[in-house]
Amino acid sequence: MRVTTNTSNGYNLPTGVTDLARDMYGLHMEVFWICVGIAVVVFGAMIYALVKFRHSQGAVADTSMLHSTRVEIMWTIVPVIILVVMAIPAADLILKQEDTRNSQLSIRVTGYQWKWEYSYMDAAEGVDFFSTLARDSNFARQQNSGIDPNTVPNYLLEVDHPLVIPSGTKVRLLLTSQDVIHAWWVPDFGAKRAAIPGFVNELWFKVDPGKEGLYRGQCAALCGRDHGFMPIVVDVRTPDDFKKWVDAQKAAVKQAALPAPAAPATNHKDIGTMYLVFSLIMFFIGGAMAMLIRAELFKPGLQLMDPVFFNQMTTNHALVMIFGAVMPAFVGLANWMVPLQIGAPDMALPRMNNFSFWLLPFAFTLLLSTMFVPGGMAAAGWTLYPPLSLQTGDAFPMLIFAIHMMGASSIMGAINVIVTIMNLRAPGMNLLKMPLFAWSWLITAYLLIAVMPVLAGAVTMLLTDHFFKTSFFNAAGGGDPVMFEHIFWFFGHPEVYIMILPAFGIISEILPTFARKPLFGATSMIYAIASIAFLSFIVWGHHMFADGMPVAAQLFYMMSTMLIAVPTGVKVFNWTATLWRGSLSFEPPMLFALSFLFLFTIGGFSGVMLAIVPVDFQYNQTYFVVAHFHYVLVPGAIFAIMGAVYYWIPKWTGHMYNMTLAKWHFWLSTIFVNVLFFPQHFLGLAGMPRRIPDYAVQFTDWNMVSSIGGFCFGASQILFAVVIVQCIRGGKKASALVWDDARPNGLEWTLSSPPPYHSFTTAPEVK
Repeated sequence: MRVTTNTSNGYNLPTGVTDLARDMYGLHMEVFWICVGIAVVVFGAMIYALVKFRHSQGAVADTSMLHSTRVEIMWTIVPVIILVVMAIPAADLILKQEDTRNSQLSIRVTGYQWKWEYSYMDAAEGVDFFSTLARDSNFARQQNSGIDPNTVPNYLLEVDHPLVIPSGTKVRLLLTSQDVIHAWWVPDFGAKRAAIPGFVNELWFKVDPGKEGLYRGQCAALCGRDHGFMPIVVDVRTPDDFKKWVDAQKAAVKQAALPAPAAPATNHKDIGTMYLVFSLIMFFIGGAMAMLIRAELFKPGLQLMDPVFFNQMTTNHALVMIFGAVMPAFVGLANWMVPLQIGAPDMALPRMNNFSFWLLPFAFTLLLSTMFVPGGMAAAGWTLYPPLSLQTGDAFPMLIFAIHMMGASSIMGAINVIVTIMNLRAPGMNLLKMPLFAWSWLITAYLLIAVMPVLAGAVTMLLTDHFFKTSFFNAAGGGDPVMFEHIFWFFGHPEVYIMILPAFGIISEILPTFARKPLFGATSMIYAIASIAFLSFIVWGHHMFADGMPVAAQLFYMMSTMLIAVPTGVKVFNWTATLWRGSLSFEPPMLFALSFLFLFTIGGFSGVMLAIVPVDFQYNQTYFVVAHFHYVLVPGAIFAIMGAVYYWIPKWTGHMYNMTLAKWHFWLSTIFVNVLFFPQHFLGLAGMPRRIPDYAVQFTDWNMVSSIGGFCFGASQILFAVVIVQCIRGGKKASALVWDDARPNGLEWTLSSPPPYHSFTTAPEVK
């Protein structure tokens, strides 16, 4: 009986049994503690400001504190120095990881749906076998099998034929794939690389002498129905035992045949309201998909759905939340608030505005109806990586057409925002006098126009590969699957900032109001938003480190990604300085803005960690990544949207809402969003891949905690809908200022609540 070895403590990266794994662990902890140190300083300053400068304790806002060149230069240069300190050891480890020279044993690893083939080279040449999920795990994971996964040793982490290697030997793996993109990953070795059709990626590791035993991992890239059931087991033996094993294999070698490769209104307020209502509906639909995902992951074993339906839920949850909930909500807020903030009577192109909205219900009706066509919904992940996405059934053309309609809607909305801001600003309002929310949307609109056609081109090439047998992404025909990833992420990373830049504008409106002082460093905030937008175009490669890329490219993408932390840090520091020596009160919009400030910053820290190439091989395609981007998008983008609704809905409806219910909504959401997503950091560091419907039993506890948090967070959003409906139906009359005690600034607060049908019949004069 071989002994199973695991160096993970269940909530952090494994210390590992190779020099690479230990170096990764050391770098991970170095970056982690630097982030913790920064967090202590930044959060400490925030908390001190929140306690010291409370309006209810008689604090008087220092309205003269608007700008400090020395301070702003300081908190730009210090982050650069810190990032350089992190980048130097990371660059050294990259060079070490990529040095596959002088290997003593080479093994060709080929991924299939859903097994691995190991072909030995050098002295062990001729040994060739497949490795698949062991029979007991395979039976236990099947629905209605009657076998409790907890009774199966190493559930989902046992194979029929493990990879056998000698200890104390530098082993080189040459990874490729015969169908879709896979990823070979054993956390204890610090080894992860993508296996891509038509490409050969290399990695190496050397297990310490005396550390013989069984080491386990999983495929880390979504590869179809049974992605979650594609384990990796490595049997490390002494060199003498390995030689005996090779001799025995050669004596009994049997050549296995390779399987065949897999084949109405035009008024800006009405349209803004329609966008927001549509977004809320999509939010609950996408949330229902998330509840199904978390219900399936509540415990090991397949409880509610088969792996194909699970993959359909993860794929369409992302598509619905990104394109149906978050983006339309921000467009709705832009429709409502941009004309009010710049003194315009309406959006510049009202009929196109109407058309851009009505594309969305048709697009999502088409997308969601794919559930009922043969083969079901798309199940290749929202990134639609080929060749896997080309295996989609009858839903494929419907999916592509729906994406085209979503993109056309976004482009038309962006054009409208740009034309409105550039042509309909009130007299005297130059660009630097424009409110931060309008500024953030102007920059976002340019991002949308730049990247949405790129997505359209990528999915059109998928369409021709599928139906017209072109070979843009088909390695067998001379195409390049990785080219799609480059094209997609050239769209995809700016898309991340499309979903967060308007949130920056919202927070920059709410914090000054309830701090009762002007925004600190407003001009530097504008430059920071523009810098983030520019940098978003040159960092897409950080999504692809595990695909294999030249060292120079790894260093470039790592350092450019880390550089984004500088303007982002400037924004966080400026928001904290806005709170400093203010007179703070904690109405629901302020509570959501403060929660954004703390929790989005946590997502930012994990983003810096993910930028570090050597340890990203461990984080990549794990639940650590899931935790990172959900901390950015849920307490980031979605909390900002909720804060904006609570901030402006009295202006829209003319009624105040139930403050007690809104605060209950805030506290339940904030508590349970952390219960939902924070444990996923531990799951990822402990080695759980993302996008799997079933998992090894050591991941059970944190998955249960995460699922409970998910159910409670989802249920708490019902309060949000109740507050909105009650406010629309009636309530205490809202004044023109709404927040009279805080006295907010801006042209929108000069109008009645609700505003007249045509907001400004005479353009206001801005001094």
